[in-house]
Amino acid sequence: MFGKRGNEGFGKSGTAGQAPVAMPASAPTMTVERPAAAAAPAQPVFEPAPAPVAAPTPAPAARRRVARTEDYYDTKSQVFSALIDTIDLSQLAKLDTESAREEIRDIVNDIITIKNFAMSISEQEELLDDICNDVLGYGPLEPLLARDDIADIMVNGAGKTYIEVAGKVQESEIRFRDNAQLLSICQRIVSQVGRRVDESSPICDARLPDGSRVNVIAPPLAIDGTALTIRKFKKDKLTLDQLVRFGSITPEGATLLQIIGRVRCNLVISGGTGSGKTTLLNCLTRYIDEDERVITCEDSAELQLQQPHVVRLETRPPNIEGEGEITMRDLIKNCLRMRPERIIVGEVRGPEVFDLLQAMNTGHDGSMGTIHANTPRECLSRMESMIAMGGYTLPAKTVREIIAGSIDVIIQASRLRDGSRRITHITEVVGMEGDVIVTQDLMRFEIQGEDANGRIVGQHTGTGIGKPHFWDRARYFNEDKRLAATLDAMEKP
Repeated sequence: MFGKRGNEGFGKSGTAGQAPVAMPASAPTMTVERPAAAAAPAQPVFEPAPAPVAAPTPAPAARRRVARTEDYYDTKSQVFSALIDTIDLSQLAKLDTESAREEIRDIVNDIITIKNFAMSISEQEELLDDICNDVLGYGPLEPLLARDDIADIMVNGAGKTYIEVAGKVQESEIRFRDNAQLLSICQRIVSQVGRRVDESSPICDARLPDGSRVNVIAPPLAIDGTALTIRKFKKDKLTLDQLVRFGSITPEGATLLQIIGRVRCNLVISGGTGSGKTTLLNCLTRYIDEDERVITCEDSAELQLQQPHVVRLETRPPNIEGEGEITMRDLIKNCLRMRPERIIVGEVRGPEVFDLLQAMNTGHDGSMGTIHANTPRECLSRMESMIAMGGYTLPAKTVREIIAGSIDVIIQASRLRDGSRRITHITEVVGMEGDVIVTQDLMRFEIQGEDANGRIVGQHTGTGIGKPHFWDRARYFNEDKRLAATLDAMEKP
């Protein structure tokens, strides 16, 4: 199937979506690092940043990492060019992933032998993995995507890659061969969801098959080369019980959130970028009854609902002629005709908030959404601003009455300076007094200081408000006794 050429037959030709770059043909010499410590254990999104500890013992499956020197990339470029010149890409595309990898490995081994590269077994295995990832996967991104302890991957051009681990950003040793390879991988990612990124359309939002969110901004808008940002989704979905173990909320607070989800309160999750809003929304959707019809509306599909009766909708950007755009407002308006029982909006960014509030007021109790805001009060102000962005000329008092009549609870998630994520407020929207929306905190997180390792020390406390405004709703769902016991437990030190 795949013809091998002689020693003199290796040269550059067409590429598999990536253009190999000619490198200096100096005799490559490889260097090897000592075995690196195994990757840190997976840190869930809400887990507080761990104290510095000694490097863990490498796991048995840990691979020896080759030092990424210029010689390494020189060797890789020569082998990759020879592979592309040798292999039949049309036949390779017909094979499954494992068979294709084996075929590539066989040819690369032959190339290394013919070219007479002096390489150890560990160096050769490293090179084989990298080249297989380049041809079949996402190139240098593959080892980062395989690590579940990484929350974000930030590529600032071909030569700089940063990752977020345990709430802290650090530079990675990963780099791309050149900007052409980076842009090619970005195009491969976005093409899987029917989108495109190039000079004529340099900004694109997309997702990976596992649900990880991807943003690409390419030249000429990105001056120093394509910028790629990936917000990774964890393979193991978090639950409220896990958030309790990580200290993000108390057991009583978790029970209160369960009750709020169970009794179909309309809620908004507020928080800054990276505070864990989508993760918390996923946790709360676990308490939706399986017989309810749920429709989700998102810019890029991230939510991972466990219920069987779920319809997932996603916006669409305009085509190259500037036509065919489907906005969040279009999705929300359409899903009202689909007989939803709950509407979940992944992120509210603009005038679609008005349509969501209208849906909450028309029998779709238990609807949810997320908004960027730093406090519950600021969340309400941002809703007003976003309604004004839609061109509505309603009086301010009318807008506030709509908000107060639609939203029952605001949950505030925050990312603290030590990298930990905490649920800092569970706030109830009570109603209106004059022109002001009245709210009351059911629970708040109070920072008390920090320990010797720089980790934030604080306490979740109840506010002793007695019966919340949604008490009658809780009684309707036979959750009133459980709610009373939870509020009493929250008041105790």
